[in-house]
Amino acid sequence: MSDPRKMRRNAVILGAVAVALMVGIGGYFFWREVKAIRAAKALPVLGVVPNFELIERSGKSVSLADLRGKVWVADFIFTHCAGPCPLLSMRMQELQEPLYKMPGVTLVSISVDPERDTPQVFREYAKRYEADEERWLFLTGEKADVYGLIRRGFQVTVDNSPEEEENDQIMHSLRFALVDQKGQVRAYYNGMEPDLAEKLLPDVEVLLRERN
Repeated sequence: MSDPRKMRRNAVILGAVAVALMVGIGGYFFWREVKAIRAAKALPVLGVVPNFELIERSGKSVSLADLRGKVWVADFIFTHCAGPCPLLSMRMQELQEPLYKMPGVTLVSISVDPERDTPQVFREYAKRYEADEERWLFLTGEKADVYGLIRRGFQVTVDNSPEEEENDQIMHSLRFALVDQKGQVRAYYNGMEPDLAEKLLPDVEVLLRERN
């Protein structure tokens, strides 16, 4: 004769297993749906990068035309920065490895102190972060050209007033800008956030799937 208590215990166990399976399967399909939504989302056009021509650390000229057809991530730094710039460059360095798997994506660091950040200075700085010469560019040039590009093209802050020159620091944006194949700014990110890559890389994939 069957033991009623044992039967009830088995029924409870089977019920718990069934609930766990339902939760697991539901969670799986929910995650698939979230991924599909993220992959399908469209990024707005927030601005257009104007034509420019600056000098890369290699000494070669780089213009907007050279970046046409590529997705690129830009940040704004200076090499003698005593504040956040080293961390911003570390964030860029962290992006290198996952972006190796995404052909057609370039990292671009633009100096906010181009008078001191010469190509030679930038070459030494790039070595500290093991910057790939083909996939991570460091751009400098005439101050008026660089500041015009940053302010009007990327629409972010850069301020090198006399008061700030006294303490050798420059106020500038800590944001990363994501630019599409047409030279359009499509997103901004806080470069100080530790989860920057988690937010940025899915958006890069979205732009890579877009037609030029």
